[in-house]
Amino acid sequence: MTTIPDIVKILTDAGIEPNEANIEVKLLIEHFAGYTLTDILMGKKLTADKLKIVEEKAVLRAKTRQPIQYIIGLADFMGEKFNVNPSVLIPRDETEFLVRQSVEIIKDRGYSEVLDMCTGSGCIACMIARLTDARVLGVDVSSDAIHTAFSNMEKFKLFNKAVFRKSDIYSKIREDERFDMIVSNPPYIPPQIKKEIQKEVTFEPDLALYTKDTDGLEFYEKITKDAPLFLNKNGYLLFELGIGQSRQVAEIMQRYGFCDIKVLKDLAGIDRVIYGHLA
Repeated sequence: MTTIPDIVKILTDAGIEPNEANIEVKLLIEHFAGYTLTDILMGKKLTADKLKIVEEKAVLRAKTRQPIQYIIGLADFMGEKFNVNPSVLIPRDETEFLVRQSVEIIKDRGYSEVLDMCTGSGCIACMIARLTDARVLGVDVSSDAIHTAFSNMEKFKLFNKAVFRKSDIYSKIREDERFDMIVSNPPYIPPQIKKEIQKEVTFEPDLALYTKDTDGLEFYEKITKDAPLFLNKNGYLLFELGIGQSRQVAEIMQRYGFCDIKVLKDLAGIDRVIYGHLA
């Protein structure tokens, strides 16, 4: 009979690093067999039927390289499990820096209205809504992404705290709507990089990953240009950054009236978050 080490080997034979393979098999067992790590450590045995399901999912992962998060439909972000599917990006640890800086500013200034541009799964909007007293409007051009974000809002019971709307940038933001902060993890990968991207990333939506311009700055420009029309006095704008984009994004922000611009590095020492407020 197939064993758990056999299933781990399916993944390692496909080139998945052993530590990662062990983590992924644990996730498959938890999700598809309903067993926790404690159950396994206590010697609780998986039935043949449940082992077979886990094995089938591991084979799918190995053959297609589809991300484990899409296979189980969940992704960890800031200690919570968010619903995900191929219509939205898988939340990354780097985006926590964007959320935490946003939360710090909101609490410090007592902000109450936030706009999350390019919301995707709604992970940024939901976590800001959970960690502050602010109401967050998340917008995205993708109807499927909005449905996913709405499912996460319901999951975390953030009714009237995190709300979502289909909108191409500011197209469906009313002229009378004003925000204390605009936050965004926009598409920032230049199209020429697509051919170099790892297999797992190809399952994620192009719409949320790639720009049309060769510098990856298209959405920083679009969002920043009209941000002053929708921000309250001294309102903040925060972005997640792609590698090597901090200087150019800072120049864009300065051009449209933002000042006191600061950049935060992630744990790898990469410029990851940029923010400033209206002059």
